Amino acid sequence: MTYIAPTVLATKFTCPNCGAIAKQSWKSRSTDFTHYGDAEYEPLRVAVCDHCGDYTLWHQDVMVYPDRGNAPPPNPDMPQNVRDYYEEAASVSAKSPRAAAGLLRLAVQVLCKELGEAGKNINEDIGSLVKKGLPLTVQQSLDVVRVTGNHAVHPGQIDTDDEQVVGTLFSLLNVIVEYMVSLPNRVGALYKALPTGALEQIQKRDADKA
Repeated sequence: MTYIAPTVLATKFTCPNCGAIAKQSWKSRSTDFTHYGDAEYEPLRVAVCDHCGDYTLWHQDVMVYPDRGNAPPPNPDMPQNVRDYYEEAASVSAKSPRAAAGLLRLAVQVLCKELGEAGKNINEDIGSLVKKGLPLTVQQSLDVVRVTGNHAVHPGQIDTDDEQVVGTLFSLLNVIVEYMVSLPNRVGALYKALPTGALEQIQKRDADKA
């Protein structure tokens, strides 16, 4: 999923309200009338999304509304209990990247439980998923979020106060959901739509190999 992080005075970025990559129209708000109406000089700025009509509010170069930092929108197929942690992490990411990393680790732990694991030990859950054929890319993504989140709680060599470092965890969680939830759902729907005769032949073929 393509994502363009919102930045002040950018003419186009991923709208944090609707999730579309859209043109942004900028306006300014200030009591300083020297450059009134000129967004380049004003400390308070508003960007209006051409796609949904909603707005983002900025103080100088920091987006203060919606209060979600630069986290990309969650994958639409993300389970709600995982999404709750994701959105909470997004809301604190600008203020405390370390807190966001810890919350994203919890999100991964909850996702592992959604995928049929025990949900008590995230490392063991990932190991179990690997034994079940988890793709290497997904395993590595899970472990990046796990280890970085652990360092947020138990400080180590990973700089979890770096907003850019923690920002990648949001994208990785979306990648994990894409591989583990979205892709199986799409392929499963296409498979079920095959003609009955073709499905029976596939089942017979696989039964003969068993």
